[in-house]
Amino acid sequence: MSFLKTTMLLAALTALFMVMGFSLGGPRGAILALLVAAGMNLFTYWNADKIVLKMHKAVEVDASSHPEFYTMVQRLAQRAQLPMPKVYIVDQPQPNAFATGRDPENSAVAATTGLLNMLSYDEIEGVMAHELGHVKNRDTLIMTMVATIAGAVSMLANFGLFFRDNRGIAGILAVFIAPFAAMIVQMAISRTREYGADKAAAEISGKPMALASALHKISGQAQRIANPVAQRNPAAAQLYIVPSGVKQMFSTHPATEDRIAALQDMAHGGGGGSDGWSDNADEIGDMRRSQGRRSALDPTR
Repeated sequence: MSFLKTTMLLAALTALFMVMGFSLGGPRGAILALLVAAGMNLFTYWNADKIVLKMHKAVEVDASSHPEFYTMVQRLAQRAQLPMPKVYIVDQPQPNAFATGRDPENSAVAATTGLLNMLSYDEIEGVMAHELGHVKNRDTLIMTMVATIAGAVSMLANFGLFFRDNRGIAGILAVFIAPFAAMIVQMAISRTREYGADKAAAEISGKPMALASALHKISGQAQRIANPVAQRNPAAAQLYIVPSGVKQMFSTHPATEDRIAALQDMAHGGGGGSDGWSDNADEIGDMRRSQGRRSALDPTR
């Protein structure tokens, strides 16, 4: 059902892009818009991971430079039956993480120094399992396509606002409404994928409450601590495990409280037969403890 919903929403976004092209240039405009979108998607398919990692100035690590963190990701990838992704650390105080790559064979996961400093070992494990859940569900490619098309819709709207000819009320409405419609579709797709990645993380790590605790800790800090990459490129906000510097109404992520509640249900239900699903259930009452504990995975070592 999640795949069907995503497919339908992606089709709606593509149709919106073509309508936008038609409103500005007629049938030829619609065809040209579709060709441009195809070219952009082809480029991002091959280069999105490189662009994202360079944007964040991410540094690749291995078993020699960061043995605990690398070994953790390696073990989780094995449990998820995934090829070993490349592992990166981003020198940034905001606690966050993301995954990128066109497919599981060409994937990468990254965590910020802020996240590695703030969370416990189990919580970091839950976060990285979430990112591997995105890789397993092939969300990294889907979300790249969505961001590309949504960005193209906004680009056409800006073009039409300044260079449109007199095509009547329909054309004017398309220029102003299309970007908001694209944003709504993008939010719907992204929120669906986040729930799916949370579920996959619980299955991979076997500790849904560790991820719930991590989400609780980092969500507030992600709003308070600036993320220069997201500030320069707002589209990057959808990459992270929690939204960065955006109001919930406009967020590409579900409310953190709803995600935590879903993970609590998984922990109590114990579905899937994974060992340790309820091991961290006591952490429900501990989520409001001090945020200052330093992680065992010190990224500065």
